[in-house]
Amino acid sequence: MATRLIKISVVYFAVGVLLGYYMSIVGSDDLADVHVHVSLLGWTALMLAGILYHLFPALAQTGLAKAHFWLHNIGLPVMMISSLLLVVTNTTSYATGVTIGSTLTVLGILLFVINILANLHTRR
Repeated sequence: MATRLIKISVVYFAVGVLLGYYMSIVGSDDLADVHVHVSLLGWTALMLAGILYHLFPALAQTGLAKAHFWLHNIGLPVMMISSLLLVVTNTTSYATGVTIGSTLTVLGILLFVINILANLHTRR
């Protein structure tokens, strides 16, 4: 799971950088919210989770870790694509996708937090 999270995170890194590059070329920050969330929740959060799961493999073996992985990796693209469409089309019907994706992502992150707090122990 650790390796998959790290690989997924670098895809988000590329998407975030390319989105930032696009915004700088067109001179518009309309997609800044999408750019920031892709960079923070995709690149940074998933990279750190992958590193933690690599350093502490027992954390990656829990049901909490598996639920975190799926909720985060389903919720984030739904949230980001919906946010992008919401901004680009100015159609509020995409707000439902933002809400669903955000909720799934937050639940996944909360399970990650619970997993760390409950199962990360000092090595001896």
